[in-house]
Amino acid sequence: MDIPMPSLGQKIKKLRELKNLTQNHLAAELGITQSAYSKLELGETEITYQKLNHISEILGMSPDEIATFNEQMIFNVMHNQTGNGFVLQKGMSDNEKRLYEDQIHFLKDELAYLKKIIDSMMK
Repeated sequence: MDIPMPSLGQKIKKLRELKNLTQNHLAAELGITQSAYSKLELGETEITYQKLNHISEILGMSPDEIATFNEQMIFNVMHNQTGNGFVLQKGMSDNEKRLYEDQIHFLKDELAYLKKIIDSMMK
């Protein structure tokens, strides 16, 4: 069974989400509407090299890192002794590591915040 390769737009979407950025933010940085930006991620509009360069600057990555991004190679889901089920793969760029570390930090902060809200509601 062949697994379809993600399009450039899908890769950009995943990286944007990992950096916790909105479509509105990238659209504003690119000087286009959110709707036009959405069409880039959906593959309905061609992503020119010039636009890819601009997107890569916004994401803090090189165009090559975006084009070769493969989330399947980043995390290998398996059961390990720590029980968290994720093992980082070798070959990850520093930018990719930073993206995942930033996302993990954000999610931990969000979880702590939500726990405080729940605790205050339970009192």
